Amino acid sequence: MDKTKIVIDCDPGHDDAVAILFAARHCDLLAVTTTHGNASLEKTTRNALAVLELAGIEVPVAAGYASALVYGTVEATDIHGKSGLDGAEIAEPARKPIDTHAVEVLIETAHQHKGELVIAPIGPLTNIAAALKREPRLKDWIREFSIMGGSTTLGNITPAAEFNIYCDPEAAHVVFESNVPIRMVGYNVTRVTGFDQGDIDRMRVCGKRTASVIADLMAHYLKRQGAMFGLNVAPMHDVCAITPYLDESLLTYLETSVKVELQGTYTRGMTLCDMRGMRAGATQTIQRAGRANAKVAIASDARRLIDHVVDAVISFR
Repeated sequence: MDKTKIVIDCDPGHDDAVAILFAARHCDLLAVTTTHGNASLEKTTRNALAVLELAGIEVPVAAGYASALVYGTVEATDIHGKSGLDGAEIAEPARKPIDTHAVEVLIETAHQHKGELVIAPIGPLTNIAAALKREPRLKDWIREFSIMGGSTTLGNITPAAEFNIYCDPEAAHVVFESNVPIRMVGYNVTRVTGFDQGDIDRMRVCGKRTASVIADLMAHYLKRQGAMFGLNVAPMHDVCAITPYLDESLLTYLETSVKVELQGTYTRGMTLCDMRGMRAGATQTIQRAGRANAKVAIASDARRLIDHVVDAVISFR
């Protein structure tokens, strides 16, 4: 079976780092593009290069936008640290990002692989929205977007908004209104799908350099998640957007309407997912507030999913 052709658009970030490894193992990873988010663009680009080099993965990295379309930047250094990847010593990468801007890489790769390419935005959606605006035909070239962002319930950066969408709601609005097929896996699912201490120990003792570094990173990440949110797992938010291309049954989706709130005093950046009466196998539901524009994840087979992720990490050198 042919592997899914994929480009990851990311802001590494602890969970982004693991998502890159998972995609490199189970997909045909064609490129990594970077954006602002968990740390500055300079740091997220460095982190992407460092993780790829650590694991011996040869794919191009292209830097994109350093701030949102409209309102500056928000960073998550309280979770990911000043470097964006605190918790382990990772050698400075010898490689540099390619000269081509991330938006051009997204457009060129989609044109080259019309109808086949999945773009997985696992950070703020700035690069994706800019690509859609620059090349209107892009929406016809993409197989689908697999987005880590939003939530059907509570947020993490505000009570209503998840971090990736909050960082650039205007960009998220463009993407969700693009008519490109979308999978959305949000904080409602990803916050309870993560590494526990046993998973970290398994990576640490396997004898592989990459897994040992990831274990150290995840120990830091688990500690911060516990302190900030009271979680007993290190959430693998971003990996959840990649796992359907190994096994679609790892997540349960419902197709519904998703709108991005741009104006709310307390709800800016919220993904308004119309879940009224929505349930798997339903033959009747309340009429939706708008057209169904996304498959929204409502549950994960968390233990099975995480076992696949650990296996992927320890498969590298």
